[in-house]
Amino acid sequence: MDSVSRSAVTPTKSRLARTIAKVLHLRTATGIAPVDGIQKGNSQEIGIQKVNYQEIGIQKSKSQEIGIQKVKSKELGNQKFKSQEIGIQKVQDDRNAPKGRVTLSQSFEKNNEKLQERAALEALLAKLFASMSSVKAAYAQLQYAQTPYDADGIRAADHTVVDELKNLSELKRCFLKKEFDPSPETTLVLAEIEEQKSALKTYDIMGKKLESQVRLKDSEVIFLGEKLEEANKLNKLLEKRVYQSGQLYVPDNLHLSGLSPSHFITVLRHTVRSIRSFVRAMMDEMKSAGWDIHTAANSIDGGEVVYWKEDHKCFAFEQFVCREMFDGFQYPNFSLPNELLPEKKKQQQQLFFERFTELKPWKAKEYLSRNPRSAFAKFCRVKYLRLIHPKMETSFSGNLNQRNLVNAGEFPSTNFFSLFADMAKRVWLLHLLAFSFDPEAAIFQVSKGCRFSEVYMESVAEEAFLSTTSEPLVGFTVVPGFKLGKTVIQCQVYLTSQLQSNPRKQR
Repeated sequence: MDSVSRSAVTPTKSRLARTIAKVLHLRTATGIAPVDGIQKGNSQEIGIQKVNYQEIGIQKSKSQEIGIQKVKSKELGNQKFKSQEIGIQKVQDDRNAPKGRVTLSQSFEKNNEKLQERAALEALLAKLFASMSSVKAAYAQLQYAQTPYDADGIRAADHTVVDELKNLSELKRCFLKKEFDPSPETTLVLAEIEEQKSALKTYDIMGKKLESQVRLKDSEVIFLGEKLEEANKLNKLLEKRVYQSGQLYVPDNLHLSGLSPSHFITVLRHTVRSIRSFVRAMMDEMKSAGWDIHTAANSIDGGEVVYWKEDHKCFAFEQFVCREMFDGFQYPNFSLPNELLPEKKKQQQQLFFERFTELKPWKAKEYLSRNPRSAFAKFCRVKYLRLIHPKMETSFSGNLNQRNLVNAGEFPSTNFFSLFADMAKRVWLLHLLAFSFDPEAAIFQVSKGCRFSEVYMESVAEEAFLSTTSEPLVGFTVVPGFKLGKTVIQCQVYLTSQLQSNPRKQR
């Protein structure tokens, strides 16, 4: 066993108690005897004081022990306080640790719920758009079934619209009560498929509608084509009457200062129509006389032009007539012999315009019979003798009586000459009007083999532009063109795919 120290059992004495003990010990050693009564009493008092001192020492030691115990208790209290603080911290740590874990899991769950809600809303919107597409397709079907009327189609479209409206109402209810689809991914795909089907159905109906509109337009085109043909026949009839009356669509109150290219174009159109009327009459006479049209056309164009159609050979004869009738057009006197004109240009313009306004309202034969010595009468005689060959006239009428009358200064009364006189009048009026402008109109034509130009040329055969084998070339100029100031009036040309070499020229 461990030995127990004395201090641990007996309380330690204080310094005061030890001092008193030393004093008492010295008195006994020196032999100082106390007085009987007093000394004894003193000794007793001293003993009492000693006891008191001892008690005081004991009390003091007790107080020291109590102080030590208080200190120890304070230390124990501090340790307990620290332990309590540590416990509180542990409790707080224990509380904080699971709280952090709970917050993360809750945020993850919240994000997952948001994603699911978003996917459900997207699926709902997809179903909404699919339903709207179905309504659109049904409405298109309803419109298509009305014209022409289709009772079954209208009934089916109406049923589809009612079903889709009910579906839309159900979607609205689900949205308000937040009753979303549990599998939004599948619903989203199915809704997109339904939307695409409705779109395809709508496009199919629109295609059918466009096809019906095309058929309707085709029927309208056929109807308008028939009306155009009737209008052309009526125009030809009116033109024939105009040619017979000799009137032109030019204002009677027209003045020299009011001339414009439109007036010249109007007269030119009438001139070309008159020339073609005469060419048709001439070809009819040639056919009646047994002429070979193919050979006659080759003699005019040199046999170098390949025609798109057999009927296009009439343009060769029209070229021949225009070439003879417009020969000398660029000269003020039209190459007429002994035709005197004023020297000043202004006076010439005034003279030409006065002759134009004088001749315009007259019929050709009436004017020739009244003015057989006029410049127009000279022009008719010169052009007839150059255009109508004696062999041609003989084959037409069997004699040269008309030619002899023209040479004698008279004019035949036949229908053929009447057509010629009307054509000559148109050409003569065009010449008079051309030299009434300042500057005067210039005439031009295109050489054979030239490339086509839309600025200066107009094709009389549209078949040339339908061919893709080669670029069309000019075969010959049918009607000459004119340039009036800055205005270009296109010449009419016949285009051919190729030009053949003439074997006669090679020889």
